[in-house]
Amino acid sequence: MKKILVIGYVWPEPNSSAAGSHMLSILRLFKKQGWQVEFATPAQKTEHMIDLDSEGMTSKEITLNCSSFDEYIQILSPDIVMFDRFMMEEQFGWRIDKYCPDALKILDTEDLQCLRNARHQAHKQERTMTCSDLLHSDIAKREIAAILRCDISLIISSFEMQLLTDTFNISSDILHYLPFMLDLKQLPTKTKSFNERCGFMTIGNFRHAPNWDAVLFLQKLWPLIRKQLPDAQLYIYGSYPPPKATALNNPKMGFNIKGWADNALEVIQSARICLAPLRFGAGIKGKLLDAMIVGTPNITTDIGAEGMYDNEQWPGEITKDINDFVKQAVHLYQNEQSWNKAQHAATPLLKNRYDGEALGKLFIDKLTQTSSELSKHRLNNFIGAMLKHHTMASTKYMAQWIEAKNR
Repeated sequence: MKKILVIGYVWPEPNSSAAGSHMLSILRLFKKQGWQVEFATPAQKTEHMIDLDSEGMTSKEITLNCSSFDEYIQILSPDIVMFDRFMMEEQFGWRIDKYCPDALKILDTEDLQCLRNARHQAHKQERTMTCSDLLHSDIAKREIAAILRCDISLIISSFEMQLLTDTFNISSDILHYLPFMLDLKQLPTKTKSFNERCGFMTIGNFRHAPNWDAVLFLQKLWPLIRKQLPDAQLYIYGSYPPPKATALNNPKMGFNIKGWADNALEVIQSARICLAPLRFGAGIKGKLLDAMIVGTPNITTDIGAEGMYDNEQWPGEITKDINDFVKQAVHLYQNEQSWNKAQHAATPLLKNRYDGEALGKLFIDKLTQTSSELSKHRLNNFIGAMLKHHTMASTKYMAQWIEAKNR
């Protein structure tokens, strides 16, 4: 039985974020193989975290910059270690290399932090991100180094796969495309019709900067939509709403901050349209995938739809122009024929790109093949070996200095 250790940035919260949902799907895939799965993290426990015991998995609280991890990892002796985002690889990767050198190292990027950050900085300056923004950022240097130090890095977006190979010149041998994995057998066969729904909605963790920016942008967009649909309501859901978000609640204007949703799919299905005016970000968007699952057409931007489709018809509209966004939102809300056409586009897109059974098999095959020829695989990644050599020294001594200081 293989032992799998997943070192998480946070405890998995599948009902709070797309990242949490994606993480849980990977953990369940490992468990489905009959493998022993342990999840460890230095993060504090939260009220919305999944009960890993009920999933047949064990968990461990670990400490940053502490040699207690060294004893723990030697006793556990995992066959595979997966890091949740590059920060965890930076913290614990050198310890894994030292005490479990034969363990297969996976980096789950969730989305490219460097891409999201570069777009965010450009957005603040009211300009378009350039290649220079990306290549010259410290976050990019750190994240790409972590990718190179690992045996396999999981990339959730087809756009980011191309970015890594074309812009950063990373070999596809150490990358693996793994978008959200859906159980197609569990997709609803029937959802609410046009006339059974009302209102607009959006959803997203308020702690995620792109989501909060989208809420602020909706403040500008909503009066323009409301002017043409005076009785329409907008419902904004999401975990961890801060006071600055709840202060925006304005029922008279139909701008309703609802906060946590006990059942995200239910509130998405109750609405006629999902609005996702995302102006920066990375990865692929869980809210749009959930909207497709329950047959709710969406209006989003090119950033929102990025990496989520190829030649398929999009189940809604994509635009970054404010006036066109409003026009499309009003049209789709009022026109049942256009709405039905958008809704029907969701199923083939989900089947073509998010088949969990097919995606899971490809991922396990990649792990099996790489594990069987790990030495050869690593010989072909000289830059990664070089980075590990230098990083082990620098990170190791910095961690030991912090640990000594904390004493």
